Amino acid sequence: MSGLRVLVTGAAGLVGAEVTARLANEGHTVLALVHTRPEIVRNDGRVVRTVPIGRSGPGLVSCVAGDVTKPMLGLATERYEDLATGLDRIVHAAATTDFGRRWETYESLNVDGTRNVVRLAAERAVPLVHVSTAYVCGERTGRVLEDELDVGQRFGTGYERSKFLAEQEVRAAAVPAVVVRPSMIVGTQESGVIRDFKNMYVVLKLFTQGRVRSVPGYYDALLDLVPVDYVAALICQVVNRFDEARGRTFHAVGAAPHTLLDVSNALAEYPMFEVPHYVSPSAFDAGALPPDERVYYRRIIAMYESFFRRRARFDDTNAARLAPWRPAATGVDYLRTLLDHCVRVGYLGRPEPGIGDVLRLAGRPR
Repeated sequence: MSGLRVLVTGAAGLVGAEVTARLANEGHTVLALVHTRPEIVRNDGRVVRTVPIGRSGPGLVSCVAGDVTKPMLGLATERYEDLATGLDRIVHAAATTDFGRRWETYESLNVDGTRNVVRLAAERAVPLVHVSTAYVCGERTGRVLEDELDVGQRFGTGYERSKFLAEQEVRAAAVPAVVVRPSMIVGTQESGVIRDFKNMYVVLKLFTQGRVRSVPGYYDALLDLVPVDYVAALICQVVNRFDEARGRTFHAVGAAPHTLLDVSNALAEYPMFEVPHYVSPSAFDAGALPPDERVYYRRIIAMYESFFRRRARFDDTNAARLAPWRPAATGVDYLRTLLDHCVRVGYLGRPEPGIGDVLRLAGRPR
């Protein structure tokens, strides 16, 4: 395939940065839209070399500061024209993935931001690859199909509701589109390396340090963990084979979901880790927790509580037919890989000075 001209929004984010680098390495011209982060850093810490937008060419990455929440992506008319002219694909990865944000933030970034990108795609008739989340399924139980969206589900977080609404924007638009839905993004399959310790990693930190010892949940609840390198590889495959993927949705998920019992068993292998105790949600009383633990629970754990009782299994038939490779690591073995990396770099296994530091980690912007 000859080189494409691809716009990647959210190019400084975990997934966006990896997609940007891979597309450039494949010989595509990449226009990388960033917001607050001045440089693009890959998952392994390597900085992506960028050039001014006027020097775009095969294998080059041009970094453009913009804002998807604003008309014309927050760009002046001339810069917007430079960005939009001649596009062959748009990969929309810009979003806030943090839990616990105000609804206005989710609506602005995830819903309105998608609407603005869809408008650009429609105006210029550019094929769109939209990065969503598998958890648009909400608190559903059982098998979740790739072509399902609105089945009357209840949402456990504002984040997943906002991504559900964003997908509706994409589906309603008169633009050729593909949706890729990652589950919980974690470290690479082989080494467990992850650039950003966010979301479930913050929960693991609290668990292993014994900051939160009792959690409402079920040992057979399912967590679907997907390696970041697989997510990026699948998105790039969709970009390259868009005509084949057009109109479809792809679940970018792990080889098999992990139970909370798997997580407990893995944590128990590390002598320095505390292991949480799961309590039936009907019997759990946050008010009965010790004062310090209650603070951690209400400020952080409560945002993730619904995930400790979910039992969704994501069908990935479409992804299996298109993916360049499939995740293979499962169970405690893969959890051990992820935890070993966290210990190796010092994220887990050392005491946290105080509650303020953990709370700041939980709210760190992407």
